[in-house]
Amino acid sequence: MLNVTVWNENRHEQSSEEVRSVYPNGIHGAIADFLKEDYEVRTATLDEPEHGLSEAVLNNTDVLLWWGHIAHEEVSDEIVNRVHQRVLDGMGLIVLHSGHFSKIFKKLMGTGCDLKWREADEKERMWIVDPTHPIAEGLGEKIELEREEMYGEHFDIPAPDELVFVSWFEGGEVFRSGCTYKRGQGKVFYFRPGHETYPTYYHKDIQRVMKNAVAWAKPTTIPKPVYGNAKPLETIASK
Repeated sequence: MLNVTVWNENRHEQSSEEVRSVYPNGIHGAIADFLKEDYEVRTATLDEPEHGLSEAVLNNTDVLLWWGHIAHEEVSDEIVNRVHQRVLDGMGLIVLHSGHFSKIFKKLMGTGCDLKWREADEKERMWIVDPTHPIAEGLGEKIELEREEMYGEHFDIPAPDELVFVSWFEGGEVFRSGCTYKRGQGKVFYFRPGHETYPTYYHKDIQRVMKNAVAWAKPTTIPKPVYGNAKPLETIASK
C-alpha cells in the first residue's frame, strides 16, 4: 500500500472560526480521512519540528500532498530543498489550490506561478479535457462546484506536460485547473479547487480526483538513470 503524507500549513484553522466550522480537524485532517480508505496516510503541519517533514518521514513517503496559503514564506528553505530532492528522486507531489504560490511549487516550475483571483461565492464548472487520463478515471465529463474561489488566466506556469482539467467560472474566467509535470524521476500534479472556507474536499468527485492523482503520482519502479563520466560501450578507434 502506498504511503501518503498530507501537508498543510494549518494556520487558517487556528485563526478563523469560519474555517474551523468547515474543517474542524483541519484541511489536512479532512483530506487524510478519505485518502485513508485506500492508502496509508500521515499528516504534517508547518509548526511541527522540521514542518513535520523530517528526512525519515519523506524517505517513507511515496506521495506528498501540499496545501498552503498565508505562510509560504515561513517554510524553511532547507525543508523545501529536501522535498525538491525527494521529488527528483521519485516521490510524487500533489500541489493543492493556493499551494501554487508555495516555495516548492515555484522551485519546481521555475516561474512566478501568479494568477488572477476573486472570492465571490461563484460557481465553478471544471471540464475534463483529457478523459483518458488516469486522474480522470471514474468521472463524468465535468465537475460542478456551487461555490469556489475564482482563479483566472494567465496562470504563470510552464506549459503542462498534460492538461487534465480546465475550469470555467460564473464571472467568465477560465483556468488550467489540473496540470501534470515530470521533474527528474518524480511526477507533479497541480489541482486547483480547495479554498479554505468552502467544503470542496468533501465533494465525492474531488475526492476521486485526489485518490486517482495519488495512484498516478506514485514512484516508478524504473531504475534511476546513471549520470557522470561513462566508459565507452564500443572500442574507440585511435585518431
